[in-house]
Amino acid sequence: MIKPTLSRRQFLASTAAAGAATLASPAYAQSRELVIISNRGSAGQRAALEAIAAEFGKDAGVKVSVNNMDHEAHKTAIRNYLVASPPDFCFWFSGERMKSFVARDLFADITDLVEEQNYADVVPALGATTVDGRVYGMPTAGIMWGMWYLQDVFDEQGWTAPTTRDEFLAFGEKARAAGMDPIAIGTKEMWPAAGWFDHMNLRINGLKHHMDLMAGKIAYTDQSLVKVMDAWAEQINAKLFNPNMTSFVWDQAAASLAQKRAAMMDLGGFISYGIPEEQHKQLRFSPFPIYDSSLGRFEDYSVDSVHIPKKAPNPEVAREWLVYFYEAERQKRYLEPEGNVPARIDVDMSSNHIVSEAQKGLAGMDGSAQYFDRDTNPDVAQAGLKGFQEFMVRPERAQSILQSIEGARSRAYGKI
Repeated sequence: MIKPTLSRRQFLASTAAAGAATLASPAYAQSRELVIISNRGSAGQRAALEAIAAEFGKDAGVKVSVNNMDHEAHKTAIRNYLVASPPDFCFWFSGERMKSFVARDLFADITDLVEEQNYADVVPALGATTVDGRVYGMPTAGIMWGMWYLQDVFDEQGWTAPTTRDEFLAFGEKARAAGMDPIAIGTKEMWPAAGWFDHMNLRINGLKHHMDLMAGKIAYTDQSLVKVMDAWAEQINAKLFNPNMTSFVWDQAAASLAQKRAAMMDLGGFISYGIPEEQHKQLRFSPFPIYDSSLGRFEDYSVDSVHIPKKAPNPEVAREWLVYFYEAERQKRYLEPEGNVPARIDVDMSSNHIVSEAQKGLAGMDGSAQYFDRDTNPDVAQAGLKGFQEFMVRPERAQSILQSIEGARSRAYGKI
């Protein structure tokens, strides 16, 4: 997923000079070892990780080193260190970015460990780190996408969040009658339109179809996609969205909720950055409306993940550490400074109102995708981002837009 507030920083370090911090005491210098490479940008989260790792080192008699890399530098470094000098444990992303390393046999299969720990019972997003039925990492936390609104505005108007297609269209009429845009969206940076496409395809065609599409196995000119675009065009023609959307970035669109110019917005919990702090307690989350009740409820939940490299020097210690680190209370300690939604449904984040609201999306979720540009080939993603942005302004061009995206898909994955 494209993080809207993410800055691009210069490559500053190699894995060898990543600033290792040895956390175990000298008494364990000759004992078992564990080397961790992380990419955490939050100082609070880095501190939490190091503290938990130090405790593990003491409890398990392990010499632990935590090497935290610059977020952007790590994206380049991991491609080298997984091959040349892998650590025992590393942080990365789920979805397509993980699959590329799985395809090269660079991440260890931990399916047996997942089954032993019964993680499937508490991690509905486990599919994010699963390839062909085998698990290659554990999702930690991420951004849950869905419909946000202000409770006091809804109370004032006597509204409830729409849960079906018919309720959605009827809600649009109510919001317009109240002088508000039903849905705020800013597509100047393109990615919000791709998020809307994800939701529509997941609701109309389901998760397997969506992931097959992301993997290049379905043509964008397939009739199943025409059905999605027709339903989306229905929303556009019903004036569910604010006009001039290509003129706004996401936080400008979010501000329209606070100003009571728009009623709802499809976004992650970072919507709070576009809303004055005094209104944060009024923010509420509702899953995207259902379009086909015969399908499961599948969501966009873009998660980070942790992995054991295939060539880890100390794989058994790494497995012990994974179980220790992934315990619910330790995940809470690790995730609280970041403010993202835990992948474990039993992690109590009630102290953070925004995260607690977004956790509602996990309840009853039957599976998840990552996000359009995290799930598919980069060239296909770019074509889709441009195409969906154009579609929201000119829905009558649906056929030519789908053909254009299909051209990118066929070049990346081959003809069907």
